Amino acid sequence: MDASYLSLEGKVALITGGSRGIGRSIALQFADAGADVIVSSRKLPDLEKVAEEIKKKGRRSLAVSAHNAKMEDLKNLMARVKEEFGRLDILVNNAVANPVMADVLHMEEAPFDMIMNANIKGYYFLSQAAARMMVEQGTGGAIVNVASVGGIYVTVGLGPYCISKAAIIMMTRCLAAELGSHKIRVNCIAPGIVQTKFSEALWSNEKLMSEYLKKMPLGKIGQPEEIARTALYLASEASSFMTGSTLIIDGGANL
Repeated sequence: MDASYLSLEGKVALITGGSRGIGRSIALQFADAGADVIVSSRKLPDLEKVAEEIKKKGRRSLAVSAHNAKMEDLKNLMARVKEEFGRLDILVNNAVANPVMADVLHMEEAPFDMIMNANIKGYYFLSQAAARMMVEQGTGGAIVNVASVGGIYVTVGLGPYCISKAAIIMMTRCLAAELGSHKIRVNCIAPGIVQTKFSEALWSNEKLMSEYLKKMPLGKIGQPEEIARTALYLASEASSFMTGSTLIIDGGANL
């Protein structure tokens, strides 16, 4: 395949949850591929460090503090994107919330609502805003949702998180069906355990990891850059005939 199909030259991309882990890796990967990149998350100082890294690669970048569960924050985020860049070609929904681990008998309403608002409502309405901008531009675009294998396979104690990720997978299909006529492609990544701060409670548990790696054909946990390369594929012309799909990236752990 011609490597130019992976180029994002001239594109503007927005990455939520872009201050660390998978989001940071996607932002840097997109910059390497030629995109100008906006990064958002709750903590501005961490975002600004990522934006500086992107600028050192010769690309434009903007860091915007935004809570994915707050609609006013998302409206402000999109306003900043339009004001500073005038367009948007790629959205990566990556911001995530999972404040507690609790079984069904002990889950409280407040953390449940936080998970659903950030992981479902935030993804949906940010996708809506991005799609409206893309339709107005008339040039199409790509939306990449980051879900989890937890949206397909149950993890006991992470019920609401798994439910939210399953919703993201179905959301991907619904958005793809509705936006395809506008040349907007929508796809999804379902990672397994990736070595990030967010999942540290899992990969730092030696007993859990020992059992997990025994059944994994590739025998290792994922790294953020491996997910970032998949995101690049889905955001670029390399996947131009692909929409509504979910790619499981878990080292074969759930075969």
